[in-house]
Amino acid sequence: MELVNPGIGLIFWMALSFGLLLFILGKFVWPPIMRALHEREKNIELALHEAEKAREEMKLLMFTNEQMMLEAKNERDKLIGEARKIRESLIEEARLKAGEEASRMIENARERIHFEKMAAITELKNQIANLSIEIAEKVIRRELSEPSRQEEIVRESLNDINLN
Repeated sequence: MELVNPGIGLIFWMALSFGLLLFILGKFVWPPIMRALHEREKNIELALHEAEKAREEMKLLMFTNEQMMLEAKNERDKLIGEARKIRESLIEEARLKAGEEASRMIENARERIHFEKMAAITELKNQIANLSIEIAEKVIRRELSEPSRQEEIVRESLNDINLN
């Protein structure tokens, strides 16, 4: 029953042992625990500050990355535009060269046609002249086959000469 109805001696010794325990804990245990808690609090604060700083740096890096991506896209678009211009100029240059080549070929063909036409006309004239000579020769032979006709032609020729 002494525990249910404690005596003064028991209360005194319990209070004294509790006080001694508090003194020992306060002198030797709590200061290192409090120091460790303060260090931990400072470390947590520092870590939070570093995390915030890292978050800001990430935002800055993301912004810089977006800027670089935008610049790269603009540069790519510029290069593509220049490539298109070069392609178009090459196509136009090829078109002009092809036109010039076609014109030159047409002109050469016209010259060849003209020369061949002239050669054909000359050949035709030569053939006509040869045929005319052959026809004239045949006509003259037929006309001159009779001696009386020969004399008549000579007289007409002399008369023509005298008249001129």
